[in-house]
Amino acid sequence: MQEQAVDRFYSDERTRGRVRGAITEYLGFHDESNGGDVQARKAGYTTMINHYYDLVTDFYEHGWAQSFHFAPRFKGESFDSSLARSEHFFALKLGLEPGMKTLDVGCGVGGPMRTIARFSGATIEGVNNNDYQLTKVSDYNKAAGLSDLCSGFKGDFMNLQVPDETYDAAYAFEATCHAPDKVGAFKEIYRTLKSGGLFAAYEWCMTGAFDPDNAEHQRIKKGIEEGDSLPDIAMIPDVLEALGAAGFEVIESHNAADVCDPETPWYLPLVGETNSALAVRRGRVGRFFARRLIRTVEALRIAPKGSTEVSKMLGAAAEALIAGGEAGIFTPNYFFLARRRAE
Repeated sequence: MQEQAVDRFYSDERTRGRVRGAITEYLGFHDESNGGDVQARKAGYTTMINHYYDLVTDFYEHGWAQSFHFAPRFKGESFDSSLARSEHFFALKLGLEPGMKTLDVGCGVGGPMRTIARFSGATIEGVNNNDYQLTKVSDYNKAAGLSDLCSGFKGDFMNLQVPDETYDAAYAFEATCHAPDKVGAFKEIYRTLKSGGLFAAYEWCMTGAFDPDNAEHQRIKKGIEEGDSLPDIAMIPDVLEALGAAGFEVIESHNAADVCDPETPWYLPLVGETNSALAVRRGRVGRFFARRLIRTVEALRIAPKGSTEVSKMLGAAAEALIAGGEAGIFTPNYFFLARRRAE
């Protein structure tokens, strides 16, 4: 199973081309001994994020399918079902229905947009600054028969090239954590919403249990940032303050990860499950065997140089996420629902 997947992955010359040269520059943004600090990551966020998704998109799909986010989960519920339930939850909270025009902020390869469009009938436009992912969005939308409702466009959510009051609603699944300036990102989303329009998101945050003076907490935070292309993970109060500064009225907010049952924490897929081949690939066992295989095919020059480094980076990020979840200092699922004030 792993060998076939890696063969497919590396038979794509586009993938080989993206890997070459991108790894060194990406890792440089996190190399504090060589100027890779928070300010460098914020200043170069577009380049950093593009390199990151050029490098990891195929890895993500190999283990995560097409919805690149976590979700609160209940005992007896599959991981895939928890993702779909969260996406339906967003559609209901936003009141989406046929005829509504909706912005998907940082749409990835479009898994959530297709689920939400099928569920609600709303039209979804996804913004993404990565060309490779946008190609996949288009292909997947066509294959799903949803090109009439779903589309992607090249853009930066810090500077959306769309007119004021374009959208009836907007949402983001773990995307605005990449913003170098939360207030700036939220202001731009605010600008594009119609008066009274709603914005819902899952945000990656450090929780109140995070101690900035604790060396282990800082190690975990840095590990998540380096492995997931983040400039500086925000504290929960900072996110709410940024929404208010952008003009939003926050209607509802809570750490959705807190509603997980103890048997199914949000990070369980990264630890490992055996209920499907895809579940095995997501966990520690799958990452171990994938890393060994990738090291071999790179040594044989089948895979481009640096592929093992990408695999190691993602493995380290997974362990940092698990540690953050177990310690309760990090959540990928801080939910908020905010409204553009009626004018």
